[in-house]
Amino acid sequence: MADDAFRATIIDGKVFATGLVDRITAATAALITSHGIKPGLAVVIVGEDPASQIYVRNKGETTARAGMRSDTHRLPDTTTQAELLALVQSLNEDPGIHGILVQLPLPSQIDSSAVLGAIDPDKDVDGFHVVNAGRLAVGLPGLVPCTPLGSTMLLKARLGDLSGLHAVIVGRSNIVGKPMAQLLLAENCTVTVAHSRSRDLPALCRTADILVAAVGRPEMIRGDWIKPGATVIDVGINRVPSADPVKAAEGKTRIVGDVLFAEAVEVAGAITPVPGGVGPMTIACLLANTYVAACRANGNVPSALDA
Repeated sequence: MADDAFRATIIDGKVFATGLVDRITAATAALITSHGIKPGLAVVIVGEDPASQIYVRNKGETTARAGMRSDTHRLPDTTTQAELLALVQSLNEDPGIHGILVQLPLPSQIDSSAVLGAIDPDKDVDGFHVVNAGRLAVGLPGLVPCTPLGSTMLLKARLGDLSGLHAVIVGRSNIVGKPMAQLLLAENCTVTVAHSRSRDLPALCRTADILVAAVGRPEMIRGDWIKPGATVIDVGINRVPSADPVKAAEGKTRIVGDVLFAEAVEVAGAITPVPGGVGPMTIACLLANTYVAACRANGNVPSALDA
């Protein structure tokens, strides 16, 4: 094992996210005082998925603590697509709601793409609507998916100007990989998007100054895949059996990323841990998007937040 002096700097997403939420809270208070505008976020959940219930509760509590209007709509798993679309339309028409988030996954009788496509793009705080994807691709103002947005914030806080750096993104999903590529192109990086059919993926990763792991495979990226001194952003959240054999036999689990952290930390210059890295940034960026959407909905009120 290498000397601790050569271990990577840990990029603490919790600390950064807390600071961002504090800034959003202050900006929200100022927006209410100066313009009488209270940003509003509506979260819709269909069914009783336990993980989704936890996420939705956390989103609601954090939104309220930031001084925003927080509405949660809990629907039974028997809800029809027509009923959900009707709710989305009513939220589109509500001037007090500036952000709409429909929690995934949805029950099998509902077409997720149809529901996400029905959300007003200017209220699409998840940034998943095809209009927002297009805006991002051509450099127009839009709402950006929260995980790539948060990851980019962490990179800029760590590295400053990203111009000229080679970024390799492992994963090409519409939620993370593709928007991450667009954001890094906008920061003047040279971007390579790798995926399951990329040839010699380890060698490709070793060319990266910035390595973003967003492939959804636990601990796939090994330490010898990483260029010494590179900055590693691990987006993966994977539940695997506990490392303790007794606990594993009892069905206990642990959360790991897409990067084998114990190896990577000996090679990288900086790395996000899992948990505690990119994850905390997601809700913070959701609030940032809601705040920005409220400003834009009211005649582009000058934003006090550099989101």
